Amino acid sequence: MRKHNVNVQKRKKHYTVGAILWLIVEYVSLIFFGLCAVVPVISCVITAFKTQEEYQTTNVMTLPENWLNFDNFIKAFQTADMGRAFLNSVIVMVSVLVVSIVIGTQLAYVLNRFKFPGNGLIRNLFLFASLLPAVAMQVTVYNIMTALHFVNHLYGYIILMCGTDVISIYIFIQFMENIPISLDESAIIDGASYWTIYWKIMLPLLKPAIVTSCILKGVGVYNEYYMANLYLMDKKLHTIATSLYTFVGPMGSQYNLICAGVIISLLPALIVFILCQKQIYSGIAAGAVKG
Repeated sequence: MRKHNVNVQKRKKHYTVGAILWLIVEYVSLIFFGLCAVVPVISCVITAFKTQEEYQTTNVMTLPENWLNFDNFIKAFQTADMGRAFLNSVIVMVSVLVVSIVIGTQLAYVLNRFKFPGNGLIRNLFLFASLLPAVAMQVTVYNIMTALHFVNHLYGYIILMCGTDVISIYIFIQFMENIPISLDESAIIDGASYWTIYWKIMLPLLKPAIVTSCILKGVGVYNEYYMANLYLMDKKLHTIATSLYTFVGPMGSQYNLICAGVIISLLPALIVFILCQKQIYSGIAAGAVKG
């Protein structure tokens, strides 16, 4: 009986005044930053259903008179040609992901499994390249793209976006370190080549890391605006991000149409997330586990 009482006392948590105050600060901070993330989305949804007159005469958080007003969505979709923009974004994203995953996994396989002079130097060079500001190199990059006639061509933009993703490479290398080398040795004894080991052993085992990399890279490519606006000036080559720029002009911006376009651009990503959330969560969790 005495032992039971001791266990019950151990289970009871005794909070000091300082601990209670710190707990209050934590919860207030979580609520505050949660509101900072949610309020812009709510404001965007409210504005998307307002007419131009309502937007100009009411507060951004004032509810629209008619929640069934889909004129902004129809006008945004047609005026910005978002159907073509979405198709361009999908083509770019799928092409970039396929090339980046193939190149990234092969490079990680070589750097992780083969020890050769310069291995550490190559890793350090990738790390150094990731520290360079991309904007500072745009003059040189633009001159190269112009010389190769890649400007205003979708394939040129795809090649540019397929640049080696340093974060993905380190994710693959980190994950490969948890795969025992004995698998490679057993496959080599059975007569497998290095390509067979990569294709039939490494690539399937890297599935969680590939999912994590696809999420990070895919979101970045889908939302990329700066380089798409710089290298794809033709309206027929606009992506989802640059198509929203249609409603911005020197005489003012049509924010009700911009918000409607933002919601339209979010719908495909939201549908993919809802349908594949189990795979996404399991991929991120497995890709983050070490040991």
